[in-house]
Amino acid sequence: MVWHDRHQDESHPGYQSARVTVRERHDDGWSERTVPDSVSEETAVALVFNGISHAVMMATPADLADFALGFSLTEGLITGPEDLFAVDVDDYGETGIELQCHIHGACMDALKRQRRSLAGRTGCGLCGRETLEAALPALPVSAPVAVPEAAVVQRALTHLDQHQRLQQMTGTIHAACWCDSQGEVRMLREDVGRHNALDKLIGALASQDVDTSDGFALVSSRGSHEMVAKAAQAHLGTLVTISGVTALAIRHAKQTGLNLIGFARRGRQVVYAGGAP
Repeated sequence: MVWHDRHQDESHPGYQSARVTVRERHDDGWSERTVPDSVSEETAVALVFNGISHAVMMATPADLADFALGFSLTEGLITGPEDLFAVDVDDYGETGIELQCHIHGACMDALKRQRRSLAGRTGCGLCGRETLEAALPALPVSAPVAVPEAAVVQRALTHLDQHQRLQQMTGTIHAACWCDSQGEVRMLREDVGRHNALDKLIGALASQDVDTSDGFALVSSRGSHEMVAKAAQAHLGTLVTISGVTALAIRHAKQTGLNLIGFARRGRQVVYAGGAP
């Protein structure tokens, strides 16, 4: 995949967050003072495939190449990273960003047949689906892998905070990270949307050809059906969520061979799907 950044520079420190001046209140007589603060940026990101607009998501404008690849893979728009030839980025300032994705012709033909128009918001993963069948597509089944040991997951949880740079600055950002078999955080992506963060991580894993059978994904959110579907589509093996999971997520995790661990906190984990380690 070739990455063409036409109008923006993601390395700019102010691009993913903004500095604002706020009034801070305290309970000692509700005194107020004016202080600087960091808040996360979010913008409309349109994914355009071979010139045809397909989706608009509210996202943090960072790691957009990973986002384009991960979204394309988890939505089933391409069969592998090799089907995404290039991504051109057009930044229109306050209006938003367009990701011009150039994909294989056969994939584009399949996309046209889907007759799907999706407009997503932060935290929304099924907007715009035209049929119930499209909302809950068949998911691939993967060979089961061992459930990570409790101590390994705890190690990842202990070190997660120090890797969440944007979350530390703003307090409004979700994270999705890849941890190795020892619980070390090897890769992390952040976004205001939990689906977007996972798509970015999956895109990064695919672009670097990481073996996802050895390790697990850890996300700072709940385990909904959409998160399980993305993890299954990417053959991640194990998905660990800090919050709870839904019944549909459990059913689909079991059907696809995905290990699903929820309520992963320091000192507690709930294994919803997956055999004994």
